[in-house]
Amino acid sequence: MSFEVIFAIAWAVILAGGGGLLTTIDEWYHDLEKPRWQPPDWLFGPAWTIILGLAAWAFVLAWRGTVSENDRQLLLTLYGANFVFHFLWSPLFFKARRPDWALLEVPFLWVSVLAMCIGIRQWSELASWLIVPYLAWVSFASILNAQIVRLNKPFARTRP
Repeated sequence: MSFEVIFAIAWAVILAGGGGLLTTIDEWYHDLEKPRWQPPDWLFGPAWTIILGLAAWAFVLAWRGTVSENDRQLLLTLYGANFVFHFLWSPLFFKARRPDWALLEVPFLWVSVLAMCIGIRQWSELASWLIVPYLAWVSFASILNAQIVRLNKPFARTRP
């Protein structure tokens, strides 16, 4: 198996698996007020699986379109930055129980997805389009996160 396929699979599996392990649907979460338009909890896992699978496929297509070591380094940097910002959200929201902190992290995640979408277009137009569902979902999730903060603030460490 080639490097780009192994990298893409590892990137998606670690993000999906790690996100799942760091997402605790417990009494604290159930007690939060949420907007009535929030999708059911069961939808998030399949949505992220599809979105991260498409983004992994985009990596493979973009990698195969690169022509220089600098191109490949830029592609790895785009996916690496996104990995960090994507991975930070769940522990902030669910483990630290701070949706407000997670909301502060969202712009970094959103910009990292936008940078992927724009940056990989030079190597594969299809790859760029494969990132669009990720950008749309993060946009939707950020609005949802903001509504949860608005409905439940203030958040503090002493909160049960």
